[in-house]
Amino acid sequence: MSSPSFRIEPLPGYTPAIGRLVGILLYARRTTLAAVEGMSVAELDHLQDPSSNSIGALLAHIAVVERSYHILTFEERRLTELEQAALEPALTLGDEGRRLLRGKPLEHYVHQLSEARRLTLAGLAARDDEWLERPLIAAPAMNAHFAWFHTAEDEINHRGQMRWLRKRLASALPWFIDFS
Repeated sequence: MSSPSFRIEPLPGYTPAIGRLVGILLYARRTTLAAVEGMSVAELDHLQDPSSNSIGALLAHIAVVERSYHILTFEERRLTELEQAALEPALTLGDEGRRLLRGKPLEHYVHQLSEARRLTLAGLAARDDEWLERPLIAAPAMNAHFAWFHTAEDEINHRGQMRWLRKRLASALPWFIDFS
C-alpha cells in the first residue's frame, strides 16, 4: 500500500494552476468526509447551543457555496432571485437554516457534496489558467482563482467547526439526555 501524496502539483486533465487548485479542493473534501464519517441523523442535527449550526447544516452550506461559485464563475452571472431564495437557508445558515436543514441522513449531504464537486471538476477541466486569472464578469473585483480558493477555504473552516462539534456531541456523553 502506497502512502498518500501531500504535494500540491499539477494534476492530469487540468492546466497547471487549475490542477493545483483541484488538488486542494480534493484534499479539503477528503478530510471533510473523513470528519463526518458514520454520523447518524441525530448527530448531524445536533445543535451545541441555540445559535450554533449543526454539522448537517454546515455540510449543506459547503455544497451550496460550491454551487453558487459554479454560477458566478462557470455561468458568469450572479444568482437569480429564485436561486438566491432556494439557496439562502444553507448559504447564510442562521435561524432559517436551523429550522430547515434537519432530518437528513449523511448520505443526503454526501450526495449533494458529490454532485457539486462533479460539476466543479468538469467545469474546471474545461477551462485554462488564463480563465482562472481574469476578473469575473459578474464580480469584477474577484477572479475565478479567488472564488475557487475561497470554496476550499470555506470548506476547511467549516470542517474545523464540524470536528469541534463532533467532539462535543451528546452521544459522547453517556449521561446526556436530549430534551429537544
